[in-house]
Amino acid sequence: MLKPIGIFDSGVGGTSIWKEINKQLPYESTVYLADSKNAPYGIKSNEEILRLSIKNTEFLLQKDCKLIVVACNTATTNAIDYLRAYYSIPFIGIEPAIKPAALQTKTKKIGVLATKGTLSSSLFHNTSKLFAEGITVIEQEGAGLVELIEAGQIDSRKIEDLLKKYIDPMLEKNIDSLVLGCTHYPYLVPILKKMLPSKIKIIDSGEAVARQTKAVLMKNRSLELENNIPTHTFYSNSNLNVLKNLMDNYDVSIVYKDF
Repeated sequence: MLKPIGIFDSGVGGTSIWKEINKQLPYESTVYLADSKNAPYGIKSNEEILRLSIKNTEFLLQKDCKLIVVACNTATTNAIDYLRAYYSIPFIGIEPAIKPAALQTKTKKIGVLATKGTLSSSLFHNTSKLFAEGITVIEQEGAGLVELIEAGQIDSRKIEDLLKKYIDPMLEKNIDSLVLGCTHYPYLVPILKKMLPSKIKIIDSGEAVARQTKAVLMKNRSLELENNIPTHTFYSNSNLNVLKNLMDNYDVSIVYKDF
């Protein structure tokens, strides 16, 4: 039996990453773990995020995964160094796409919408310092957004009101790029496009993560290129309806698992 790629997130947001991986690596099987019961990770302590990340990793290792994608910005910024040091399996992390935003900006001002756990992490600050020298990075915590997305309220008035509250101050400061620093947030792109002037670029990490996953598998000679009929199993410890709606157009199995 071929080993799958493992993916975990604090809920359904990492499915935005899964979709990019599935697009770029169509012959790879996957196991996705949605820890929705404990969402959002962004308001938890570093110790709690690490504990949950270890628990998720152990679950995916039991499924014989060959590589694990930490499809959560907060878990990446707070736990991936430990996971890489403790486990021998390769880990692919997610962090806000500061570098491409910094390279593209004309106004020298970029906005970052992320969770508290990501914005307060040393990895985020080190990345900003490394790639955004001479550029103003306007940070905004997206409090409440993950909870609404997990509740299936992506198109709700509550989401629109929160986004307007968070985005308007960034627009006033003349940003020309908006970095989405949480894997849940790409599901808000249709709403954001209505709010933002067309000149403002919305940047997330999904495509880059899929490319890096492919590169690591190629390096390890474990990439499935053809002649493999993949299987995709999604596990969640919460209501399955939101996950089912987001994955409606894909041939996947969705299973409730109390972990």
